Amino acid sequence: MPILRKFRHKIAKTGMRAPLVWMRHKSLRANDVFFASYPRSGSTWLRFVLFESIAGQSSDFGNVNQSIPDVKDLKTALQLMPNGGRLIKTHEVYHPEYRKAVYLVRDPRDVALSEYAYQTALGLVNQPLDEYLRVFFIKGVNPFSSWSKHVESWLSAPLSSEDLLIVKFEELRSDTVNGVAQIIRFFGITPDEGRIRQAVANNSVERMKAKEKETPQRASKKGQFIRSGSVGGWRGKLGDAEIALVREHSSKLLARLGYPLEAAANDMALASR
Repeated sequence: MPILRKFRHKIAKTGMRAPLVWMRHKSLRANDVFFASYPRSGSTWLRFVLFESIAGQSSDFGNVNQSIPDVKDLKTALQLMPNGGRLIKTHEVYHPEYRKAVYLVRDPRDVALSEYAYQTALGLVNQPLDEYLRVFFIKGVNPFSSWSKHVESWLSAPLSSEDLLIVKFEELRSDTVNGVAQIIRFFGITPDEGRIRQAVANNSVERMKAKEKETPQRASKKGQFIRSGSVGGWRGKLGDAEIALVREHSSKLLARLGYPLEAAANDMALASR
């Protein structure tokens, strides 16, 4: 199984995947709404919160993955959006078929560390972190391109502010209730603050980890699919050379998104406690 998984992972990063992606995007509807992100940016947690906030049902991996599915499994999606639209998750770069979307972005240093731990647990990578970071920013470590190319595709998408909402993971973690309410209003739905607060409480990191135990995911056997969901966890974990490497390959995007180029001294002191 590990050998087969590695082979499939390798093939998925080549042009052989293009026809499959094309086919998946031919079953979309004009009123579908997309929840997009680069992998390991916090999309699982946010989907759980959104599902409970909109549907008013308790969330677990089974009903969330069916109700707000990945684009490859969209046939199971519930019509949670106005006018019978479906809310569909995608990790793909921007496609013209995406007419209305929320794009969740997270500090790439936290994303890279989370993806590195996840892929290591699955046996997909066996290389030092500095080598992994270089591939992460230049070529990409998964089928969805490099982080930089992915973010650029969405920030440059030909969609108006009425059809594309950029949400930062860090801001959402800081004020989840108002952030989720903003997303729901963007969908064209009147948010229920009480329901949102309950959804946030039901999907803390501890509760999400408990749900993973009830329904193990692919990485659960050798680690955890649900990790800490930390903000700025890269501070104290990346060395000076690694931070410089990130800055070399993504400084413009970091600045454009409002992320610091390197850790301040007081941040390092807090991270070491």
